[in-house]
Amino acid sequence: MTEYNFFKADPQKVLAELPKETLIEALREMVFIRQFEMRAESAYQQGLIGGFFHAYMGQEAIQTGCVHALGRENWFTTTYRCHALALLLGATPNEVMAELYGRATGNAGGRGGSMHLYADRLLGGFGIVGGHLPIATGAAFSLKYQNKKDEMSLCFLGDGATVQGAVHESLNLSALWDLPVIFVIENNQWGMGTAVNRAVATQPIAEHMAKSYDIESYTLDGMDFFGCYQAFKEMGEKVKQTSRPILVEAITERFRGHSISDPGLYRSKEDLQKAMERDPIPRFYGALKEANIIDEATFEAMQKSAKQIVIDSMKFANDSPWPDPVELEEGVYADS
Repeated sequence: MTEYNFFKADPQKVLAELPKETLIEALREMVFIRQFEMRAESAYQQGLIGGFFHAYMGQEAIQTGCVHALGRENWFTTTYRCHALALLLGATPNEVMAELYGRATGNAGGRGGSMHLYADRLLGGFGIVGGHLPIATGAAFSLKYQNKKDEMSLCFLGDGATVQGAVHESLNLSALWDLPVIFVIENNQWGMGTAVNRAVATQPIAEHMAKSYDIESYTLDGMDFFGCYQAFKEMGEKVKQTSRPILVEAITERFRGHSISDPGLYRSKEDLQKAMERDPIPRFYGALKEANIIDEATFEAMQKSAKQIVIDSMKFANDSPWPDPVELEEGVYADS
């Protein structure tokens, strides 16, 4: 079993540093992401959503902690598991749900579906494994070229992507050119249905890969909001000071199969139950409750509100028109 040298989190420091309202907002966002994924999954099972669907349940602390630590005024790229990041970066529940439903009011006009969501600072969710790292590297190059030292590129990828050539090419160029980019491996233990230790030769992944490119690495407990927030805060300051890339591995678990069509039979019920005992939402809520920042009634109201917003977004999506086939080719090419 792989031993991880996790970033040492100090929850009390974060509790003292962040305003009560910010901590509650972070919890609310995590709760909302979970509710959105659960309801959207249900809509898929009812035949209201087609195509692919990859849920982020279990991983909410990583991207929520990152966005709160580094802000939304950076450039983000991610995988096909992109619902959470789109919502965190300002895409509305209505437009995201409508995109999943394939409707004209959707985030990408109903053309992208679950895997291709965007926001003002989200360059997209990408369906090609590892194919988005050159995009993130290009964003970092652009920032350096324009001398924008207060911004950086943030790229999320899965553990299964780390064996792809484009990943290594991107790490190599980022290191050679001193680019302001943080690559975040969200290691949820499975590349589709293959356990990570059967697919990646050396682990911890980031710790070993980073040495090959002479860059710094971090290993995080990806189910702990406090550790994720603190580590990303520290990394952000380093990137701004040095304009050097950093490789991160956030150890987490997804609570569903790779996609909605995957029953996850390769994982025992006991293993799944053990993973769910580390659920980032109850862990974060428990810490805030113990610190007298939130009480049970407020948490229950938060969940109820999130559920209603998602239900309303489902109605919006269902009532929205289908895209007009005449507009299918619009936006494919830029005006010359």
